[in-house]
Parts: sequence; C-alpha cells; structure tokens
Amino acid sequence: MRHLVQVREIVWMNLRSIPQRLGASLVIVIGIAGVVGVLVAMLSMSTGLRKTLTATGADDRVVVIRGGSNAELSSFLERAAATLVAQDPAVARAPDGLPLASAELIAIAEVPRRGQTSGANVSMRGVEPAGLAIRPEFTLVEGRMFRPGLREVVVGAGAARQFDGLAVGGQLRLRGSSWDIVGVFESGDAHESELWTDAGALANAFNRSGASSVVLRLTSVDAFEPLRGRLTSDPQLNVDVFRERDYYSAQSAGLTRQIGLLTTIIAAIMGVGALFGALNTMYAAVAARTTEIGTLRALGFGRLPVVASVMAEAMLLSLVGGLAGAGIAWLLFNDYSVSTLGAGFTQVAFNFAVTPGLVLQGLAWALGIGFLGGLAPALRAARMPVTTALRSL
Repeated sequence: MRHLVQVREIVWMNLRSIPQRLGASLVIVIGIAGVVGVLVAMLSMSTGLRKTLTATGADDRVVVIRGGSNAELSSFLERAAATLVAQDPAVARAPDGLPLASAELIAIAEVPRRGQTSGANVSMRGVEPAGLAIRPEFTLVEGRMFRPGLREVVVGAGAARQFDGLAVGGQLRLRGSSWDIVGVFESGDAHESELWTDAGALANAFNRSGASSVVLRLTSVDAFEPLRGRLTSDPQLNVDVFRERDYYSAQSAGLTRQIGLLTTIIAAIMGVGALFGALNTMYAAVAARTTEIGTLRALGFGRLPVVASVMAEAMLLSLVGGLAGAGIAWLLFNDYSVSTLGAGFTQVAFNFAVTPGLVLQGLAWALGIGFLGGLAPALRAARMPVTTALRSL
C-alpha cells in the first residue's frame, strides 16, 4: 500500500509540473500527432475503398465472367453462352416467368476530372431490364431513367461528384456520337462510380455482339454451389462464377494491401523520428528533475514511483499527441470524396473512412512510441544514486 501511495503522489506531482516544460513536451505531442495523423489518414483511404467495394452486391446475386478473366472489362461472353447461363434452374424468375439475369456490357468512357482537362477512364455499364429488377438498392435521385434502345445515360452519384460534364441535361461524347445524360442514381456501392445505359444501345455503339458478364439472382443463397458446379463443368461454357460480394471484394484486395504496406513503412519511418524526439525530451525532463528525484529518494521514495512518474508523463503526452493526430485526420479526411484506378483500370469513386478501429490503431502506435521513448529515461532516473542526484543542490 505504501508503494501505491508513493506512486500516486509522485506521478501527480510530476504531471502537474508539465506546463513548466511545455516547449519540450510539445516535441513529443507534435511528433506523435504527425505519425498518427498520417497513419490514420492513409489507412482511412484503403478502408473507404474496401467498404465501398465490399458493400457492392448481395449474397443471392452472382457474377459470371469468362474463365480466366480477372474483371468484367477483360471478359467477353458470346450471346449463346449468356443465354445458357440465364436458363440455369438456380436462377430466380420474375412474375412474368423470365429469368432474373442481366447480360451486361462494360465499355470505357473518357471523362475529365473536375478542375482538370485530362480525361479519366469511367466504366459505362449496359444493363438489361432485369439488371434493375435484381438491384433493389438502385435509386434514381435526379432526372429520369434511360429509355431502351436510345443513347441515354444515367450517372452514378459518385461519378457525378468526381467528374465534369455529367450533369443532367448534358451530353457525353462517345465513339463519335452524343449520349444524353438524363438522370443520376445512388446505390451506396461501387456502381455509383459508373454510367448506366441500355445494353442494346451500348452494344450497337461499340459493335459488340456479346456481353462482359451475366449478373443474376439466385432462387436461394444455398443454390450458389450447385449453380457454380453446373456452369463450370458445362463443356459449352468457359466461365468463372462468383458471389457478387466476393467478386467486388477481390477487386480491392491488391490495392488495399499496397496501401497498407506503404502506410506501415511511412508510419515506421516517422515513428522512429518521434521515438528519438520522445527520448530526448524525457532525458531532458529527467535531467531537469535530478535534484527533485534525489530529494524524493532521500525521503524514502522507492525506485518504482520514480519509474512510474517518468513513464506516466511519457504515456500522457503520447496519448495527447495520438488523440490530436486522430482528431485532425478525422476532421480533414473522414467522408472526403476521391476516385482512384480500380482493378479494371477504371475509376472507382469512394469516401475516406476514419473508423473507430483506425483511431484505436493510431492510439496504439502513439502509446507504443511513448512507452519506448520513456522507458530508458525512467530506468536511468530510478538507477541514479541518491548522492549523485543531491550534488546538484
């Protein structure tokens, strides 16, 4: 109990003296705030992208692409193959008896970014009527729906925010012809980065006779494995079959790994700098308190309270720096809209996401740096001979 009382008293006394060393203390706070801010901001980018792509799809929806293709853009299915896929018994049926399957075509539209003259690749998706029926999350928020057979486009809300010339009433130049922009839609997923039009109109414009993929709804979630078994073993077909959610999750895997690796390297480099700053600051604090430490030891305070007082200061300053860095990252980057090149070499619009998990990860880095930065000075203070400390009186 006596040691606990000593720890409490000396820690409280040390923390109250921090304002007297404000300049040196700010070195730790600012350094760690920078590390945590960069770490959280960069990880929020990969988290936002992953959330956007993993939010795309439902467990009872399936994407079928050509075997060996890694994305819809590089896939092509003959019309006969698409029809054969749609006729599988695992495909749900609409009230009129037609299969809930959409043979969809992906093309590239070059659209300038806002404030820039250079173009960026934006996915243009041709969908069949069933493509809307199997996606209940699709919501038209402005204008009207495109009409079948006409060169009309509805624009995803994410694409409308990121690129110029996509306002309702405008026109998009594509393959030497004009496409009227008639509406804006929201879906809460990666499709908001796309432009949607009638599949037949897009096929005519690009002189395509087939589809990039077939998107279908299952009769039940459990029907997926039998469907995949039949389609992949059919000698008339050469296809890969994915649950829609798994397909889009795979599209983000490579990029998020790269961002995570780069973030860790940058944070580690900055963390080393912050660690040396914490070491210098805490050694200076111990040097300034040499007489005080010697006096306390002479009065009967043990080594543990001395270690605790130095560590408490280092950990508190680190926590303040971590909270400051995470707070700045949240204020500047949470819900910040950007677009990046996705796995299909087209732009994906998404928002940064500063989640509680990222904040906790940043605070763990901050406290780790504070612990390492305070440990050596704390041990030095505890091992300091009382006579040596009192000589400075």
